[in-house]
Amino acid sequence: MSAKHSSDGVVIRSFQKTKNINCHPPHPIDIDDCHRLQGEILSIEKAQRMAEFFSLLGDANRLRILSLLAVKELCVCDLAAALEMSESAVSHQMRCLRAMRLVSYRKRGRKVFYSLQDHHVLDLYQSVAEHLDEP
Repeated sequence: MSAKHSSDGVVIRSFQKTKNINCHPPHPIDIDDCHRLQGEILSIEKAQRMAEFFSLLGDANRLRILSLLAVKELCVCDLAAALEMSESAVSHQMRCLRAMRLVSYRKRGRKVFYSLQDHHVLDLYQSVAEHLDEP
């Protein structure tokens, strides 16, 4: 493997065709498999965006909001009442969730109703919930 530095100082490693094996004890390795895997590595930019996305989901209140929106579309006042939070606090969380495109909204008069952005968000939420419920 060789290392290069990107313009922002991040080390970028790439596989080279070599017979050097760094594992101890050595085990059989197919160099062609290493080259195929290299094509599967996330770009630094996408990895950063994914890290920000998952970091956003690291907040219990945001996850509680998503759990309600997984059931039905709700306005801020309904979310606040259900979560026993202030409307201001819920609105702040909704701005964060909107910024990462996890929720969408529609206005009806002075009320703003929120729902999950799309089936990907619902699928992600349900998959994690199911995974955590496994014994």
